[in-house]
Amino acid sequence: MKKFFSSVAVVIGVLLASPAGAQNASNPGLAFDAPWVRASAPGQKNGAGYVQIQNKGSQTDRLISATTANVGRVELHTIINENGVAKMRQVQGIEVPAGAGATLAPGGFHIMFMGLNAPFKAGEIVPVMLRFEKAGEVKVDFEIKPPTYNPAAAGQSAAHKH
Repeated sequence: MKKFFSSVAVVIGVLLASPAGAQNASNPGLAFDAPWVRASAPGQKNGAGYVQIQNKGSQTDRLISATTANVGRVELHTIINENGVAKMRQVQGIEVPAGAGATLAPGGFHIMFMGLNAPFKAGEIVPVMLRFEKAGEVKVDFEIKPPTYNPAAAGQSAAHKH
């Protein structure tokens, strides 16, 4: 009987693992879908990270910071519109509502990697530690996409077939 329950526990653990490979024991309701950054253009010193965060838990959480190696600093940002001009602004946190989630995507919330020590190269991974108010720290691997990557166009081409 102990072997049965141990096997069930292992299967449940595997099923709870997110696509990004991030797992958090204190809040197993968090999941991370398609974390990515664009590869750097020559001379580019900054980059942005995007991810869909799903909160299947019963408590709203809040992303409050992110860290990774080989950058000067990491900040949470959003894009606001002032008099028809899009401007990037740092935010102190990004709410992740219970039973819903938060979208970090181009033109909205994102993780800003500032002062890159080396360019982001397509095909590589950027390991990022995300810190949440309630869930604590969660490691998420961000895939580096080509500089021309456009998730909206990628979704349209996959859905639009003749």
